[in-house]
Amino acid sequence: MTRNVICLWYDGTAEEAAGFYARTFPDSAVTAIHLAPGDYPSGRQGQVLTVEFTVAGVPCLGLNGGPAFKHTEAFSFQIITESQAETDRYWDAIIHNGGAASACGWCKDKWGVSWQITPRMLLEAIADPDRAAAKRAFEAMMTMSKIDIAAIEAARRATAHS
Repeated sequence: MTRNVICLWYDGTAEEAAGFYARTFPDSAVTAIHLAPGDYPSGRQGQVLTVEFTVAGVPCLGLNGGPAFKHTEAFSFQIITESQAETDRYWDAIIHNGGAASACGWCKDKWGVSWQITPRMLLEAIADPDRAAAKRAFEAMMTMSKIDIAAIEAARRATAHS
């Protein structure tokens, strides 16, 4: 087993969530499903207790721990995209599967897990050594929900007089 695995808490939906992630993101898969060997506070013997899966190559464990804990934006997966089409595909998959849009490329899936769907170009733009160009790109991003690569690029190229 990998030495460092992200454990995500679910209220009985770990298998469903892991299956969605495996279908949505490349280098993702459900690798094992473990049934509870006995009753536990939020479930019974024989029910799915944990699900081992990967999300874009990151090893994870989904724990069906019950309703006690909810996901927050304090944890998110950041998926780096290479094009607007890829950005749109991941964003739409999450949003159209019961998720919700947020700001600046963030969205939340139907299980409450937060995602940053982040074009590589945005990361490059806000790290631009031309700090004025970086600021324009950053300010454009701050007005967006889903990231619009063309708008970020236009803001980055704009001049102070435009």
